[in-house]
Amino acid sequence: MKMPKRLIDCLDENKISYGIWRYPETSGAPSIAEAEHLKGRHRAKEMMVRSGAQHLMVVLPAEWRAALIGLAVWLICATAVAAAERVSLIKIDGAIGPATASYISRSIDEARGQNAQCLIIQLNTPGGLLDSTQTIVQSFLGSTEPVVVYVAPTGSTATSAGCFITIAASVAAMAPATTIGAAHPVTIGGNPAGGDEKVDDTMKKKLENFSVSYMEAIAARRHRNVEWAKSAVRESASISAEKALELKVVDLIATDLTDLLKQLNGRVVDGKTLKTAGAELSEIRMSPSERVFQKLWRPEVMFILMLIAMYGIIGELTTPGAILPGVVGAIALILALYLAAILPVNATGLALIALALMLFVFDIYAPTHGVLTIGGIISFLIGSLMLFNRADPLFRLSLGYIIPATLITALFFVFVVGKGLRAQFLPVKAGAETMVGKTATALTAIDSRGGRIFVEGEYWNAVSDTPIGKGDGAEIAAVQGLTLKVQPAKGT
Repeated sequence: MKMPKRLIDCLDENKISYGIWRYPETSGAPSIAEAEHLKGRHRAKEMMVRSGAQHLMVVLPAEWRAALIGLAVWLICATAVAAAERVSLIKIDGAIGPATASYISRSIDEARGQNAQCLIIQLNTPGGLLDSTQTIVQSFLGSTEPVVVYVAPTGSTATSAGCFITIAASVAAMAPATTIGAAHPVTIGGNPAGGDEKVDDTMKKKLENFSVSYMEAIAARRHRNVEWAKSAVRESASISAEKALELKVVDLIATDLTDLLKQLNGRVVDGKTLKTAGAELSEIRMSPSERVFQKLWRPEVMFILMLIAMYGIIGELTTPGAILPGVVGAIALILALYLAAILPVNATGLALIALALMLFVFDIYAPTHGVLTIGGIISFLIGSLMLFNRADPLFRLSLGYIIPATLITALFFVFVVGKGLRAQFLPVKAGAETMVGKTATALTAIDSRGGRIFVEGEYWNAVSDTPIGKGDGAEIAAVQGLTLKVQPAKGT
């Protein structure tokens, strides 16, 4: 452990001789002082100085005992204050979802555990799910740790869910050339009952009124511009950082994190005076599970998982015993269902995709000359377009995914599944069953008690409900073990 610089400077300024030794943790300060006192001194003075979570023992000459009482108190307080000057930082860049809410809540707890001056959230988001936003806002309002939301870097936005989050912060800050607003609700999102159903005007009005009142309560709690906050929801108002500061929507504008720390220094937040000038920034990163889930909860991922589940399960049904397609399909199906409970999925879109699958299968059995397949392609395309709300840019499924998926699915059913199912209905081409329908000459008289015929180079026992004379033609009707059941050949 290194001695704190403040301690060294203080000792040097007062021309105090000192020494530094390293000893096991079990060694006591008095024994060390007695064993290694400064030469030429009969006694030595030892003291413990705390620096962060560690302790440092300093051995000094005895004649400085009286003066060192005040020095020790000053050093302990100074090092404690210096150790406490830490600011936690996290960076959010992208849509707000369950992983983001979990990350922010955990970061608030970690910042509190680190005794940080505050938690800074550097934010750049186009929006996200309302229920995840509510979780984040609740964690802000219930936190004893000051939370600073900083919309940055330059060119970033805090729209939709980001607007709620910024206004709910203990301190709201923005970088130059950033924007905030456009918080009108598009979808509820994360509905466990099935996601985003098409709502009527009454339901839309209810959702809008709820969002307005929720924003009003947050802005009033943080003493921000309530009227503008309501207009951001009701009218999708959006303003620049400079205008936001003028309207008292945010508290300050900072060019970068260093500037932000300088401006935060001395500010009283919830009864706590922030000491952030020159503070050490400690970034809290996403856990591996949070990073994975942040990448997974996207419409494109759910759509691909749905296709994998469909291909895998149907592949297993058409090729029993393959195992791998069934396992992969089942895992993909479970993941797709989980994402469907989080993302705003339209049930009508799912129904159209299911109808398309049925039309593809029916066309294999019914001689419709491809009419059902064309209907299935149209149904699959429309269902994919309706699967997510295209009015919300966050959950809009790109045509770059929909069109190739439609073509691949159609080809999969026409050539792979169709050929496989049709092959199961082809005549048997190997084995004893291939003799059914063939005609042979009776070697002996054949009746219900038995007889003999010669077919395909082999002698077979034969029985017939209708007597067949020796030399007459016999048509094979069935194979029963090692006996052929025959009947008189047509025309005999």
